[in-house]
Amino acid sequence: MVSYSGRGVHGQVVHTLGARIVGGGIGEGEILDIGALGAELDVSLTVMREALKVLAGKGLTDARQKRGTFVRERAHWNLLDADVIRWRMETGDGTQLLHDLADVRSIIEPAAAHRAALHRTDADLTVLDAALDAMGQAQVDSAAAAEADAAFHRALLAATGNELLQRMDMLLEPGLRERDRMVHSHHLADDPVPSHRAVLDAIRDQDPARAELAMLNLLAKALADLERLAAPKAATRS
Repeated sequence: MVSYSGRGVHGQVVHTLGARIVGGGIGEGEILDIGALGAELDVSLTVMREALKVLAGKGLTDARQKRGTFVRERAHWNLLDADVIRWRMETGDGTQLLHDLADVRSIIEPAAAHRAALHRTDADLTVLDAALDAMGQAQVDSAAAAEADAAFHRALLAATGNELLQRMDMLLEPGLRERDRMVHSHHLADDPVPSHRAVLDAIRDQDPARAELAMLNLLAKALADLERLAAPKAATRS
């Protein structure tokens, strides 16, 4: 999934407009005045048109003869796109996103851990070990910790030996990265290594029931981490 964040002026326009749409600042069905938006953002019509092509590719906008360029209904948005996920996190929709992600993970990852324990290879264990080592070394670097965490879960899916399950990383990873960046950067976050090690040890021992249970425990901990981080924010609002 291509992310356009930080890609010069073009990327900034994509980010600004995308965040406004996802955050509700520009409503579904609203016609976009490309000239006015270009003037506001101080960019050319060429840059605006290129940015809108990117947003159209993410399902956020479309153009029709006699109607112009408009914001599409949410049902058409690519909610799995890395930028759309990031904009949801930035514009106040992150809590629902992360709970939806937790639900999806609870369906996919315990079964993946069970299958990985049955089908893993020595090469799979090497990749999982490396990801776990990187996780342990990245405790003070939230970006590196998020990368290591994503690498572990990607390797877990690969260890199932099922190509379709392996591609589930396209579904899980963008949201998982955003979730991990938030959790690992917070001083209240627990050490993620022990829960991941329990999954890996069960996979190494080729114990599918234990691997599935360890993953369920990991996911329960992940949800508890989110709720613990959300508690201070709720207290501040009240």
